[in-house]
Amino acid sequence: MKNKSLLGQTKTHRYKVREEDFASFESVIVHSVVSTFALGREMEWASRLFAIEMREKEEEGIGTFLEIRHLSPAIKGADLIIKAKLTGIVNNEIVCEVEVLQGERIIANGRTGQKMVKTTKLMQIFTSLER
Repeated sequence: MKNKSLLGQTKTHRYKVREEDFASFESVIVHSVVSTFALGREMEWASRLFAIEMREKEEEGIGTFLEIRHLSPAIKGADLIIKAKLTGIVNNEIVCEVEVLQGERIIANGRTGQKMVKTTKLMQIFTSLER
């Protein structure tokens, strides 16, 4: 892993809520607002921006955890700002605190973790699962 000096810095990702982001199960829309699942995806992407910058050429980031507190709804077309702050580096794992905002309103917050793993090791693990 490189660029450990990024600790304490923030990466920002913007996202516009789409209909396919609504809370739905078995193709039935439960609520016409952004789902916790969709928020998790975008929160992971914001933290992955650090992984992309920090991984070595032969490494890849892989998620280790995702914590979400979904605090407020966001409707279709809402412009969300997702801010990931790199708060920890433990061995080969990075930890981010993430906040999702619509303007001043907090939609969600939480934490993510990603480990930097050698690509060859990942391929070995994935291949062993196919047997």
